[in-house]
Amino acid sequence: MKVVVVNGQNHKGSTWHAGHMLAQKLTSDEDITEFFLPRDFSDFCCGCVKCFTESEERCPHYEKLHPITEAVDAADVIILTSPVYVYHCTGSMKAWLDHYGWRWLVHRPEEKMFSKQAVVVSTAAGAGMKSANKDMKDSLSFWGVPRIYTLGTAVMEVSWDGVKDSIKEKLDRRTAKLAKKIISSGIKKRASFKSRILFFAMSKIHAGSENGADGSYWREKGWTSGKRPWKQEK
Repeated sequence: MKVVVVNGQNHKGSTWHAGHMLAQKLTSDEDITEFFLPRDFSDFCCGCVKCFTESEERCPHYEKLHPITEAVDAADVIILTSPVYVYHCTGSMKAWLDHYGWRWLVHRPEEKMFSKQAVVVSTAAGAGMKSANKDMKDSLSFWGVPRIYTLGTAVMEVSWDGVKDSIKEKLDRRTAKLAKKIISSGIKKRASFKSRILFFAMSKIHAGSENGADGSYWREKGWTSGKRPWKQEK
């Protein structure tokens, strides 16, 4: 099983430890690919909309973004981690996710996403994990990922070294339980009901429009004439 971890911070704090703990329970170290933001990607979307109107390759940050995109596409499980910053994910994580608007279901979704599982991980000294995880989960959902798990933990400290052993042990048990669930689920092409409804609606819209890059993409994939990315070829 291949796992990619995209961390919304550079340092290896409590959130990194939570994500890493889960990744190591899913697979061996050689099958884990890891990125740190903003170290591995630090650009903000400049709103040129070339990714929508022309191609994602026309993004001025494409060359820096592409290695992460390739790793995400190659992985069976995507793990996104972010400590809570003012009740939301970090600006680095949000800036990275902003670059994938073109990949949302309404534009040019990548069919590999429909067979993946994902986990969003956040920690805080107090609260805010639910809203921080939602920031990341929203993008994964609109990419078409059918199974997205959330892992939020109040560590009650600002550094991992200060976290109580009882909290670390509880996190170890939670990640073990979640890893078991992910492994037992396997990789199945079963899009969520929300994705199917949205996909059906967009297939009708793109079939009857000349919407540039998006319309061409859907027609070339055969999605405007009944083909679905989550169905196995016979």
